[in-house]
Amino acid sequence: MQASVVMDEAAFARRAEQAYQLMFQQWSDATPERQAVSPSPDEMQQLVTLFQAGDYKAGELQALTFTQSYPSHGYSWKLLGAFRQKQGDLKGALQAKERAVALLSDDMEALFNLGLSYEKLGFWQEAARCYKQLFQHAPEDFEVLNNLGNVLWRLRQLPEAASFYKKALQVKPGFAEAYQNLGLLLAEEGNLVEEETHWRRALQALPDMAEASRGLGKVLLKQGRVQEAEAAYRNALKNKAEDHDFYFQLALGMSELGRPQEAADAYRQALAIKPDLIEALNNLSLVLQDAGHMVEAEQHVRKMLEIDPKNPVGMSTLARSLQLQGQQTESIHWYRKSLELMPEHRGEYGNYLFVLNYHPDLSAEEIYASYEEYDRRFGAPLRGLWRAHDNEPSAGRRLRVGYVSPDFCNHSCRFFMEPLLSQHDRSVVEVFAYADLAREDQVTQRYKSYVDHWVATRGMSDEALAERIRADGIDILVDLAGHTAGCRLGAFARKPAPVSVSWLGFGYTTGLKAIDYFLTDEPAAPVGSEHLFAETPWRVPNGSYAYRPALNMGEVSALPALERGHVTFGTLTRAIRINHRTVRVWAEILKRVPGARLVVDSSSYKDEGVREALIQKFEAHGVTRDRLEIGFHSPPWDVLRGMDIGLDCFPHNSGTTLFESLYMGVPYITLAGRPSVGRLGSSILHGVGHEEWIAQSEEEYVEKAVALAADRAKLAEIRAGLRPQMQASVVMDEAAFARRAEQVYQLMFQQWEAQKQ
Repeated sequence: MQASVVMDEAAFARRAEQAYQLMFQQWSDATPERQAVSPSPDEMQQLVTLFQAGDYKAGELQALTFTQSYPSHGYSWKLLGAFRQKQGDLKGALQAKERAVALLSDDMEALFNLGLSYEKLGFWQEAARCYKQLFQHAPEDFEVLNNLGNVLWRLRQLPEAASFYKKALQVKPGFAEAYQNLGLLLAEEGNLVEEETHWRRALQALPDMAEASRGLGKVLLKQGRVQEAEAAYRNALKNKAEDHDFYFQLALGMSELGRPQEAADAYRQALAIKPDLIEALNNLSLVLQDAGHMVEAEQHVRKMLEIDPKNPVGMSTLARSLQLQGQQTESIHWYRKSLELMPEHRGEYGNYLFVLNYHPDLSAEEIYASYEEYDRRFGAPLRGLWRAHDNEPSAGRRLRVGYVSPDFCNHSCRFFMEPLLSQHDRSVVEVFAYADLAREDQVTQRYKSYVDHWVATRGMSDEALAERIRADGIDILVDLAGHTAGCRLGAFARKPAPVSVSWLGFGYTTGLKAIDYFLTDEPAAPVGSEHLFAETPWRVPNGSYAYRPALNMGEVSALPALERGHVTFGTLTRAIRINHRTVRVWAEILKRVPGARLVVDSSSYKDEGVREALIQKFEAHGVTRDRLEIGFHSPPWDVLRGMDIGLDCFPHNSGTTLFESLYMGVPYITLAGRPSVGRLGSSILHGVGHEEWIAQSEEEYVEKAVALAADRAKLAEIRAGLRPQMQASVVMDEAAFARRAEQVYQLMFQQWEAQKQ
């Protein structure tokens, strides 16, 4: 053992020393100082070549290899971000760009690219931080100034955003994009004159800029300069006949001008050039829906969803198409799918609420639960913006009443809005109209004569509108739209007036707790239904409306059944109100009344496919198609002259057409259902004095219709007397309703004053 290596101390010491030297040599060879810290120039040139050739996938793989081999090489990370960006991998690009900026602290291009990524992903605060840092290093860089303006706009810092756009234009006076952005910002603020100026300057700098031509067209349209607007829209097509985007822009302009056929033609031209242009497929579907071509509209949006199956906008458009065809369950399904992908889209949620009201199998409580969710999503987050109101005491002065509506024009709401606004006692109320109109017409001019102050709000943000209302010192703010197109509930959610009221346009709660009252009456919202409203129902005695008929309705005809020998039932309702319950009940009535016919006449039935679908539903209940007359006539006065008895829809009653039926001598049967949209028919009949036509069950509805049809002499007597009865009733006493409304406004404001004290 003593002679072995086990006890040879000197030899072991030599071996250990040699091992230490080898270890140190290996470490020394591996240190960064002795390693290659970056790819070779040839390797980097390969990356650049791949980028220039558009081979982004291969470039990404090579750049990724470099970042793994040379993790501290910032330029490899920078190129990795660029390759991922080109492939649409925004999050992956962001990660690479963040690493590049950390390693390349003096590379302003890398910082700019990082700001762009934050912007694309909607990280506005982070993007602003990048651009502000760049601004410190390069205060004369017009692109940095413009992009900083963009993110400040997104952060709702509008004055600061405008200042940076203007700085960009000082650096580069012909910078068309900055003029465009200023135009868009000013459009939001409602500054039409300055907005027009910036669109024109953008076009001076870049005459073929389609967005600027469209922006100019829009602002000209807001000013009623229709011919100039069309010229601006068509300028987008100059020398661009093969560019699908310019046809697309023209189509948008034609829609705004109210020329749907030309809009549809332009969308089709865009699609002929680029068949997979999903925006054109979507918008063409919407235009066709509005024109009543439902089946073709559905085909286009379904093609869009084949191309992009998870597109929430397409889902929404399909939901609307199905809604207009009366397919409530399918429509709700697609609205829900859309909201899963864009849960914070307030307008989309409003569309969903709208169609829920028509579903035949949901309870009132189930429907209202979705309205409560609307307030949680879109009302509650804005309550922190509520500020105390310092309105003057009402004693000895006029109340300042503001009406907010997109329908101050030739819209069916005029039959109820004009009776109130035209009859207001201007010594009692000072009237403001906040009009969100795409286009004005002759009816608009009448509305302007009814009010003290006319405020055009088209293009004004909800925030700006709320501030304008507050600045105007409004005491009572009245919503006339609910969740219909063009509504401004986002402004109401900010509580811009001490008292706010919802009335007329929607027929049911808004769901917003920011709105104090829902103007209604006892038959529409009976005591005990308060739990179905976010607002407090304020029941106006003797009715919550007055009706003014159209001037061209003509005289009441003799009872058609006396000449024809059979009774004709009818409705002017849209398809969304007709469901399996109404079809079953109406079919039972037809089977119980020998020889009877049913007329269904509305814009929903322009489309042959929609007509045929309804016919087949009746055939499934044993009603042959020869007993059905389904179509569309406008105006419908001769259709009403051909009806003997009207049939109201349920669970969502009809609206204006019920008043029109009575005025033309046509009694109707209604079913009192869900408050308040399911009780409008009852409310009207209470006002006219014919509660005997109100049913409380589907069985009673059938019995009342059959009984009314059985006595033709009685029907003829009713027909002759209905119009005079209606004219003498509270339903058409405009002045009396205006006095009731003014009294209600005063009581509401006095309650607010008492609570304030």
